[in-house]
Amino acid sequence: MLRRFYDMTISLAGHRHALPALGAVSFAESSVFPIPPDALMIPMILARPRRAWLIALVCTVASVAGALLGYWIGAALFDSVGQWVLDLYGKAEKFEAFKLKYNDWGAWAVLIAGVTPFPFKVITIASGVTGLSLPVFILSSIVARAARFFLVAAILRYFGDPARDFIERRLGLVFTVFCAMLFAGFYATRYL
Repeated sequence: MLRRFYDMTISLAGHRHALPALGAVSFAESSVFPIPPDALMIPMILARPRRAWLIALVCTVASVAGALLGYWIGAALFDSVGQWVLDLYGKAEKFEAFKLKYNDWGAWAVLIAGVTPFPFKVITIASGVTGLSLPVFILSSIVARAARFFLVAAILRYFGDPARDFIERRLGLVFTVFCAMLFAGFYATRYL
């Protein structure tokens, strides 16, 4: 079943609407969607390595635009939903201390979350909730997402065939590691 899904994704990666689909997934992942764009980006680059830079650029631009939506969700919906939840659990006072610490280190949080498997949407929304400086947020998002997507593009562009061979020979292992990283990110979000 995993092999069929992989083969289907590779074939879709060469489809004429793959780039807009990647942009949509990358946009949504930065604010609400749980699946990272790598699931589509990697097969797209493996299928068409000459388009690696364009694919990384689309991913980066769409991700930063989606991050702005996440920031807005945190900034605009916190008063109506988030504050009520904090009051319900008696955590409003502790949240004020968290806001101060977050804004001191927020640029680093955005940079780290932007290049790791940690769910980026959590940081984009938290940045809006805490009122992290918008220019700092945007610059950190651009640097982090560009670094992540262009690094993946470079590796696949220059080592595409060996990388593809490795993935195809060890598909189960690659899938398991990817899922473990995804679940670790969600676990960290919930419990840390």
